[in-house]
Amino acid sequence: MAAVAAVVLGTWGLVLLIRHIRMTRYFASEEFLAHKAAIAAFVAEHNELAQYVGEISGRGTFALGGSVSGAQAHLATFQNTSRHKYRRDRNIATYQTPFVHNCSLQVVRNASADPIKYVMKYFNIKATETDLAEVENLGDGIVRLEDAITNLQQRETSITQSVNPPKFIIKHYAEEFMKHVGVALSPITVPYPVYMFEYVSAGGNSSQRTTLTLNRETIDAMIETMSAKIKFRKSVAGQRALMTSHLRTTIKARDNYTCRYCSISLAAEPHLLLEVDHIMPVSKGGLTTPENLQTLCWRCNRTKSNKVIAS
Repeated sequence: MAAVAAVVLGTWGLVLLIRHIRMTRYFASEEFLAHKAAIAAFVAEHNELAQYVGEISGRGTFALGGSVSGAQAHLATFQNTSRHKYRRDRNIATYQTPFVHNCSLQVVRNASADPIKYVMKYFNIKATETDLAEVENLGDGIVRLEDAITNLQQRETSITQSVNPPKFIIKHYAEEFMKHVGVALSPITVPYPVYMFEYVSAGGNSSQRTTLTLNRETIDAMIETMSAKIKFRKSVAGQRALMTSHLRTTIKARDNYTCRYCSISLAAEPHLLLEVDHIMPVSKGGLTTPENLQTLCWRCNRTKSNKVIAS
């Protein structure tokens, strides 16, 4: 048996050595170097976009302080976390998220049916113009980050297809491949705020929780819920639109998926990352109205930042 094991290990070691030699030769080959040179500009733009994603993540604020019952239940996840004969300390809260409400079993179940209502009620998110603006600002940061990360992933797929390396390279050396191409892979993820309602029984061996993640869909639902509660239509702010995913899509379509500054379009550049920007920034009194919104490519929006630029 020992001899057989030694033979198997030796064979496997030889396979790994041969594969490593093939990998080294491929990355030094004229074919690979030619492909690398051909897509150099695209790779450089990818890396610049990766830096932009980091900027969005670094400066964004990803935290926050009706409808028929059950209509929003699909937005939440409900979990029975009971463990038989396991005693928890019922005086210690769950700390894996900063947004935990320790409560009765009934509140946990009600939050599962009406997650938006209960998050607003128990996490001090009021139906006011100020809080609505904060929720929309959070949504803007999350959507921009989601779109940018998705765009990076699409670009990385395009880079792989352009070079078309051997299958064994993709299977065994995908990360090594990207490094040799010159791509700076970004580990950035979207820091979604997570709200949790948790019940722990007196004995400590039974618990249940409802969790709500503020992603794009959930934030849109919260914005619409808050707007319906505010009802300030006679005020100037009441005449504004709601910055939801639907409105962003509408503005991009209105502008023919073309940057209003540099005129580059999605038709001309399939991997173009487009964003919706306030012409007059909200921080300077600008409203979320179609006439104050424009489509910009990520480069122009990055340059503009919070400035007002005449188009």
